[in-house]
Amino acid sequence: MTPPQNVSYADLVRVWREADSIPEIEHAWLFDHLMPIGGDLDGPIFEGWTMLAALAAQTERMRLGLMVTSNRIRPPAILAKIAATVDAVSDGRLDFGIGAGSRPSVPMARREYDGNGLPYSDAANAVARLGESLTVIRKLWTEDEPFDFHGSHIDLVGAFQNPKPVQRPGPPIVIGGRAAGVLRLVAEHTDIWNIPGGDLDDALDRARLLDRFCGEIGRDPGTITRSIALGVSFEELEKTRNDIGEAVAAGFDHVVLIVPGPYPEGIAHRVTEEFVRHS
Repeated sequence: MTPPQNVSYADLVRVWREADSIPEIEHAWLFDHLMPIGGDLDGPIFEGWTMLAALAAQTERMRLGLMVTSNRIRPPAILAKIAATVDAVSDGRLDFGIGAGSRPSVPMARREYDGNGLPYSDAANAVARLGESLTVIRKLWTEDEPFDFHGSHIDLVGAFQNPKPVQRPGPPIVIGGRAAGVLRLVAEHTDIWNIPGGDLDDALDRARLLDRFCGEIGRDPGTITRSIALGVSFEELEKTRNDIGEAVAAGFDHVVLIVPGPYPEGIAHRVTEEFVRHS
């Protein structure tokens, strides 16, 4: 993951092209924020989906996505159209990452909603809206005729999308989060579940809860890929390597390494040598 904050477009293109040439790097990610959440809080930051489309056109092999889209920012029908467009640009390499949106307890993330005039509902409403969004997005990717949808949070009349995504029935869905309500949606909708790293015991506790929710609806929990996002530190090589190894041993075999900016020449090769090949 290369957060697109306090860096240039040229930096991102260079790093992603480099990563695209390294077979061990299977996927690349941006995040979805409208204002920086680290470093210079008044510095530059790029809109995630626009940048993802640009980087999709600059790469050929890696799968790619946003880890994860905030469902609070874009109406779901518009988001479905954006995602189908990026899937076309990437020739079917999109993983569709989405979550309920940042928590109110994170002031640096909260300010972007206030600063852009976006509503910020409580957590329960955000989770309920995410559930309806996932239903609508999947229908837009698969339905061959216009349909109406009347939910508690989303209301559509004559909804229809053409073209459909390159991947059928649609890109793999990645839900990020740890709250119980989100994990119920993971059990119902997702192909990949991602949780931020840092506390492996908590991640394992959440994984057990996800297993329980899968059992309640009759889904095999083994059909959901377990993903974890871990920050990398070149100052603490052994700690980062141990964190990766412990997460993989615990069953998180989809590992997203968050690379801090700026991105010097050769950074993707260094990440591969220092962390991927040591894990």
